[in-house]
Order: sequence, then structure tokens, then C-alpha cells
Amino acid sequence: QVQLVESGGGLVQSGASLRLSCTTSGRTLPRYHMAWFRQAPGKEREFVAAISRSAVTAVYADSVKGRFTISRDNAKNSMYLQMNSLKPEDTAVYYCAASSWADIFRFTSSYEYWGQGTQVAVSS
Repeated sequence: QVQLVESGGGLVQSGASLRLSCTTSGRTLPRYHMAWFRQAPGKEREFVAAISRSAVTAVYADSVKGRFTISRDNAKNSMYLQMNSLKPEDTAVYYCAASSWADIFRFTSSYEYWGQGTQVAVSS
């Protein structure tokens, strides 16, 4: 069982930056591709970014490309999402997720483990 814990959310103004973190217990993180998803009120959970086990590959949703950067530090069992130039439409609960599948995918069902989420709110 993999337990994921997100942190770093908050309320910021448009144009500001936030850095989200996702940590796991034990030394399990290197086994998994990792991703960030988000869910705004009344909307479905959507893909934000994903990173491969070795951090060689990173993929992004078009809506965040160029503004968000996903990274990981396997030695610290941690993954990060640096969010710059935040917009009100980035407001959502952000979830980290772990996948043992062979490749990185953008759909939620490819991720077996999920954190509880951290709220990000961006005011205009």
C-alpha cells in the first residue's frame, strides 16, 4: 500500500506562484510513475502533469504547459509541482497519484494510489 500526502496549497492572487509537494512513506516512490491531477467544483478530475520513474519523461496538459513544472526526488520520496503565473481557472483541489503501469498515461484509471488532495485557490 502506498500512502501519498500532498502539501503546499493555498490562496494566492493571479500571477503568483505555488509549489506543491507529494511525499510517500518508505522507499516506494521510485517504483511508480507519478502524476498530478486536479478537480474543480462541479467538474471531473483532470490530468495536469506526469513524470516517469526515472524523471526522464514529463508530460503536461496543454492548459499548464509552460507555466507548471513537475519534478521528483526519489531519494527524498517526494514529487513536486511548481506552478507559476497562476490563473483563476487553476483553482481546484490538486491530487498526486502513483502508477505501476509500464508507461505514463493521462487517464485516472491508470493510477492505483491517490492522495487526499490539497486546495489551490487563485483570486483575480
